[in-house]
Amino acid sequence: MNEARLTLLKAYLEEDSNDPFNYYAIATEYLQEAPETAKEYFDQLLSNFPDYLPTYFHAAQLYADFEEYEKAEVIYKKGIALAERQDNAKTLRELQTAYQNLLFEMD
Repeated sequence: MNEARLTLLKAYLEEDSNDPFNYYAIATEYLQEAPETAKEYFDQLLSNFPDYLPTYFHAAQLYADFEEYEKAEVIYKKGIALAERQDNAKTLRELQTAYQNLLFEMD
């Protein structure tokens, strides 16, 4: 985790707490070394910025990593529906593939 980058990202968040990218950038910075903290930021994104599509792939994968499969499934389904509404074919395919992988993992 790059502490200098994290400090800068948190300053951006303080400057503009209405920009979902600031939460997303912090969450992804925490993914490897502090996944519980990453989950907190992803949860804020899912609650406060439900139309921010980049959130869904990483958030669902993180919940799957924590073996919270039902929550991961819900997040993937919401992300798939959002990608369809936003007509984002690339992200839709990525979410569908990841969701299918989750279903295989759950079996």
